[in-house]
Amino acid sequence: MEPSKLDVNQEIEQRPSGQSKQQKEPKRKKRKSWTPGVLLLLPILLFIFGFFVVPMLYILYLSFITTDSIGGEGAAFSLQNYIQFFTDSYYMSSLWLTVKVSLYTVIVSLLLGYPVALMMAKSSPKVRGFIALLVVSPLLVSIVVRNFGWYLLLLPNGTINEMLMTLGIIKAPLKLLFSELGVVIGLSNAYLPFMILSIATSLYNIDPSLEKAGSILGASPLRSFFSITLPLSLPGIVSGCVLVFSLSMSAYVTPALMGGANVPVMPVVAYDQINNLLRWTFGSAISYVLLATTLITVTLFSRGFEVSKFREVFR
Repeated sequence: MEPSKLDVNQEIEQRPSGQSKQQKEPKRKKRKSWTPGVLLLLPILLFIFGFFVVPMLYILYLSFITTDSIGGEGAAFSLQNYIQFFTDSYYMSSLWLTVKVSLYTVIVSLLLGYPVALMMAKSSPKVRGFIALLVVSPLLVSIVVRNFGWYLLLLPNGTINEMLMTLGIIKAPLKLLFSELGVVIGLSNAYLPFMILSIATSLYNIDPSLEKAGSILGASPLRSFFSITLPLSLPGIVSGCVLVFSLSMSAYVTPALMGGANVPVMPVVAYDQINNLLRWTFGSAISYVLLATTLITVTLFSRGFEVSKFREVFR
């Protein structure tokens, strides 16, 4: 029997409703799937917001407040703290000194860390694990203890100067402590493992067959390194440089112990302004200048690497 027009119309009317139900069900499932993830992230988000975002916003607020009294009476909203910083040669030289010491630390860490990372990548898994243990082991010791160890080594009558004078290399003790060189040595020792591990992670992902293909085509080991290994390890180098630079810019303990008043880097200056001089508002402004300088430098370095890599791909 042929279906009647009424049955056909009912069937047509029922199809869109069924399709709409099918379309609504995936949306409900998607909403439900987001719920467990949000609940799992909620504790850490609340922790970050309460113990990082809120204090940073409060410090930002203080940096725009000027007051002459310790108690905060007569506070006013202005840019005086930032104007004072950028118009005073002492603070500008401190900013440049912080950037310079951090760049030196990055260079020293890169030159010392890349050969170790390359050795880790070329070694067997057993040897690689042993080298990784040696690299990470200094992080198990407090940075204060390590700095005091370097303190004894770098004294005018310390081990290094005594050894150099005994060998006849120098006639008078070198000024290694309470100088930029001493701070760079301490920071490089503190953050060298981060550089090594960042580069090693990138070297692990390089296919060994690429170097074999290069040797088959007649490339020497040095040519293979500069043509294959080094370019492919650039992401690890960039990440290691960014990490070491950021940590060096914000370091306080090492510059305070190994540099003292002779190396007034920004974290030490901000600490003195807040804790010793009780100038909370100006110290907050110094902290945000340091943060902005670090972010701008890291962003420009990362973008420059991305642009150069893009041009190399489409060359």
